[in-house]
Amino acid sequence: MEKPITHSNRRVKEYGSVFVLSIVGSTILTYFACTSCNVDVSKFALTSFFSAVMWAVLWIGNGELASFLSTKFPWVKMPITRLWTGLISTVIFTTIAAIGLLKLWEYSRNIRFNDYSDFVIVSLIITFFISLTMHGREFLLQWRKSAVDAERYQKESMTATYESLKSQVNPHFLFNSLNALTNLVYEDQDKAAKFIKQLSEVYRYVLDTRDKELVPIADELRFLESYTYLQRIRFGDKLKIENTLDATQSLVAPLALQMLVENAVKHNEISQDKPLTIRLYRDGNFLIVENTLQRKLNSGEASSGMGLDNITKRYQFLDSRQVQVVEDDQHFVVKIPIINPVA
Repeated sequence: MEKPITHSNRRVKEYGSVFVLSIVGSTILTYFACTSCNVDVSKFALTSFFSAVMWAVLWIGNGELASFLSTKFPWVKMPITRLWTGLISTVIFTTIAAIGLLKLWEYSRNIRFNDYSDFVIVSLIITFFISLTMHGREFLLQWRKSAVDAERYQKESMTATYESLKSQVNPHFLFNSLNALTNLVYEDQDKAAKFIKQLSEVYRYVLDTRDKELVPIADELRFLESYTYLQRIRFGDKLKIENTLDATQSLVAPLALQMLVENAVKHNEISQDKPLTIRLYRDGNFLIVENTLQRKLNSGEASSGMGLDNITKRYQFLDSRQVQVVEDDQHFVVKIPIINPVA
């Protein structure tokens, strides 16, 4: 079985490539820069070897330095600090490494240089290009990792939150619907059969849209018609629903309209003396659900955490426009952004 490539194995391969490039580069540089070396094989070999060692030390040293500094001063979080520490550290390391290598060369060749400045300057110039590559590589790697991590976090957070919100969408009017159906079975069997069909359409739509973020308004209106039919059977002429919305090519969050109608029914008094009127219409780029405000003192039902808060949070992920809520002494109005399909 093929062994996985570990971090240490990858480093060994990188170092091997650096040594090969250093040998090739120093050999070419010695050939063109040292004319006396071309007539002396031993001098050519020693000069090329020294140049290769210098290149390798500066390359690997600056590479390790760049990696170390990036762990202490990340490019993404501390770019200015990382830049200055990189420049200062590179100059210090290169100067020390160049003088150290020159001392080693003097000792091995039993010679003495009077001035190290030219050699150090050349080393700094070489290091500049090496460091530009190494530090730039570290910056790009950290930037890419940061971008990938941010995108992954955002996607996972949005998915988890949105799925949590959608899992709350479960119409809780089943109990009342079954009670209404029980009475219909004895009073009007044809109407009871239609009631059952509309109830099945409601739950079929809930199942069909549970994995969708958006649905066409036309589909939502067909579902809403089935739902409001059940409510009209339950409340009779005590509930008035005026729907003037038309089936455009726009999109809406599934069950949003139904949940607003359901909330109006659940939290407002509905009686012969106080019939509840719910109006659905369009105003510009918003769908409007408006109901007369006649709050119950006690709804008789525990809040499920769904409703308006659910819709508001869902639309935070779907559109830059926010759900708007307007309330006065007589009316409660919710405005939902209409989302146009992407071409």
